[in-house]
Amino acid sequence: MVIRAPELGTAVARIGAISKHPSLVALRPSIAICSATRRRRYSAGAAVLEPPTDAPSSSAPPSSINGGGRQVVEGSNWKFLSTNEVGIRTSMISKPTLSVLKQLKKKGYEAYLVGGCVRDLIMQKTPKDFDIITTAELWQVKKAFRDCQIIGRRFPICHVHINRSIIEVSSFNTHVERSKNKMRDFKKLPNCNEQDIIRWRNCLSRDFTINGLMLNPFSNKVYDYLGGMDDLRKGKVRTIIPARSSFQEDCARILRAIRIAARLGFSFSRETAYSVKDLASSILRLDKQRILMEMNYMLAYGSAEASLRLLWKFGLLELLLPIQAAYFVSHGFKRKDKRTNMLLGLFSNLDWLLAPDQPCHRSLWIALFAFHEALVRQPRDPLVVAAFTLALYNGGNMEEAFDIVRKISYPHDHTFPELSGNPVALDSDEDLKIELRELAISVESSLSSMTDKYFVSRAMSMYPQAPSSNLVFIPLPAYQEVCRIFECIMDKERENNFLCKSGKGINYYNLSHGSLSEVRYVFARVVFDTAYPPNLENNDQGKVHED
Repeated sequence: MVIRAPELGTAVARIGAISKHPSLVALRPSIAICSATRRRRYSAGAAVLEPPTDAPSSSAPPSSINGGGRQVVEGSNWKFLSTNEVGIRTSMISKPTLSVLKQLKKKGYEAYLVGGCVRDLIMQKTPKDFDIITTAELWQVKKAFRDCQIIGRRFPICHVHINRSIIEVSSFNTHVERSKNKMRDFKKLPNCNEQDIIRWRNCLSRDFTINGLMLNPFSNKVYDYLGGMDDLRKGKVRTIIPARSSFQEDCARILRAIRIAARLGFSFSRETAYSVKDLASSILRLDKQRILMEMNYMLAYGSAEASLRLLWKFGLLELLLPIQAAYFVSHGFKRKDKRTNMLLGLFSNLDWLLAPDQPCHRSLWIALFAFHEALVRQPRDPLVVAAFTLALYNGGNMEEAFDIVRKISYPHDHTFPELSGNPVALDSDEDLKIELRELAISVESSLSSMTDKYFVSRAMSMYPQAPSSNLVFIPLPAYQEVCRIFECIMDKERENNFLCKSGKGINYYNLSHGSLSEVRYVFARVVFDTAYPPNLENNDQGKVHED
């Protein structure tokens, strides 16, 4: 069936301006909008699709792993580079961060950017956040800013609130107190001034060499005491101390290693790769809230697909998300598989819309997991999936969604078995409403399974070699947040009282704070583009035409 633009004017009036293909207008914004909202994808896939040549090939630990002792970093390896050499400009640092740095300097303290933000600036990427370390004591930092709190008991830091941003500020003195015992093995290096020793000792307390870089934005100097620049050039994630010791010291570093490799498209050093795999089960000792935080960092900031691939490759997915790991197994997905599937396709499309400084709320990625599992349990007609997404975007206006779906002659992705459900008759609104509500009920049931220890442990039975686990890290508030996303389809009484999203493009502030209309809009775009990929638009069959 050929769809002509005038015929859709009324049907899509509330959805947005007519794009190239009017039937898809709700989920296919204009090229101008796409260019503003779709961020350049990071080369995250490289971490998975091209296995590193130094990846472990046997179960024996690499010979480079010593007895767990720390290695002294020779002063001759220290590098001091200008910001011009590494391509960092002051304009790349956020205004709130610069404001904090300048205020600390004004008060007479030294202040540096440190960690992942320096790494990202060197790589010309937008940092997720900026971390500052200063010679001031934490109480002095608090005194210097009107809105500042000291948080944490074991590892106290300051949170400085400026506009809508929170800047983390730590103190050199706090790090010195924490690392006194660890530094006993290190000898003071000759021909080094005291400031270098203080900075060097601080960098030694960090996790990976590429996170051990320090930047003074006022002297325009980057300090590299640990070979971080070399590993950036090589594309390697390498621990500062021997990997086994590092991960035993803090098993959360395993998840951070996955996150960094996924986001940057890096591979692990041989020793790091072996230890990630060998110590994978140690992450079960982490607090559930910490696991949720680390998973959110992986899935909500634009590198979800690569993170899932790496979690699967190194045997972590079955510990954290056994239901999704069982899906990989049932589809014959190998640990280093280069193919894709619908689950990876959903998160690949989500990645296109996100960035480290433009994340989504946790409810969105949890909802995608639950929705996909519902389709795994009972495949659906792709037109039902399309109607579901359109109705969701429209705040529950099913009739308008049905009008658009009936005009779609656009091909869906036939490679996904989740979209091979029995064809549904489109002539009855009531029958379609039943289909949509059944799908919504199935999504809620899948979500319940992800938060039920019995279902999680049952999924774990597919992995007899893995430690026994019934880990559920999705808390009740998150469960309720996801349920609210689908209320507009579930609730017959209120379906006409929900509001759809207003405006064009994505409001990232609203998205990151869980605005229902914004989350529904992005969910709908992601699911629709996965079921009906834009790259199929040029197919002659099912092509949508305009006069």
